[in-house]
Amino acid sequence: MVATSHDVMPDIELYQPADEATALDLASRLGNEGWLLGGGQDTYGWLKDRNKTPAAMIELTQIDAWKGIKEISDGIEIGAVTTLTEIANNPLVQSRYGVLAKAASVVASPQIRNVGTLGGNLNQDARCWYYRRGLDCYRAGGNICYADSPEGLNREHALFGASRCVAVSPSDTAPALVALDATMVVSSSSGERLIPAQDFFVGPDRDILNMTVLNDDEILTAVRIPNTWANAEFYWEKVADRNVWDFALVNIAAVFKVSGGTIEDSRFACGAVECTPRRLEAVESEVRGQQRSEELAVSAGEIATDGARALNYNNFKIPLMQNLVKRAIRG
Repeated sequence: MVATSHDVMPDIELYQPADEATALDLASRLGNEGWLLGGGQDTYGWLKDRNKTPAAMIELTQIDAWKGIKEISDGIEIGAVTTLTEIANNPLVQSRYGVLAKAASVVASPQIRNVGTLGGNLNQDARCWYYRRGLDCYRAGGNICYADSPEGLNREHALFGASRCVAVSPSDTAPALVALDATMVVSSSSGERLIPAQDFFVGPDRDILNMTVLNDDEILTAVRIPNTWANAEFYWEKVADRNVWDFALVNIAAVFKVSGGTIEDSRFACGAVECTPRRLEAVESEVRGQQRSEELAVSAGEIATDGARALNYNNFKIPLMQNLVKRAIRG
């Protein structure tokens, strides 16, 4: 048996562009051989384990144009290289878009939030240990899903949207941005695309190898949040095995427009139940125009899990998801 060391990363070319044009040119030139590097929290494990072997890394943290939070005509814009700590502590985000500030504040640990970026949190790859240990599953180009098998360990995996792969979206900020109806600014050397947050993430039925719609030459450079849900009442909760470091078992982001106890409008999104953040449009329809009540909370919770398919070890996620929806509606 040949021992494999996981202590030293392989040789990789490192590029550190200081401006947008250079970074976009590198992304275009290197294509799928270039690995985009923000805070690096999802990068170094892949490289140490040799399960991802890019020829080069493009570090984005020196590009000031992609950092910071600013007001725009219809809301705010957050640079994709802005750290999660900056977002969580920003007064503008806290006062107008509290659900995002709360979501950013519970990602991983304080140390990780200090270096981890919004773009990195949104673009991180699937958190499935079979995939991350280099097994030849569907997502890695093979022909089996080890998690969705009779002996599969799948406690953290999907309830919805399984199509060969049952890994879930691991991002805490993604459901908040879907709930806020945010827009992703995607740039390349040939131009810019504006993509609704809900459409930015893709499931395995559309693309088994990727978690987002980004092409090899594209970079997520900013996120725009409209005024539509500014100052809205919100609910955010993350349930995980540990209060720090861990990924969600289920999380929920909900925003409300309420008048006199009546829910005039709302948006709900759950994470860690599907490969993409799951928008709960049926729940939104159920509660629209209704007075808050326990009966409404119970009915909406049941609707939220319609179509769920539990795996061997994650049936607990169904009542957990229902209870989070109920708690959000109770306020």
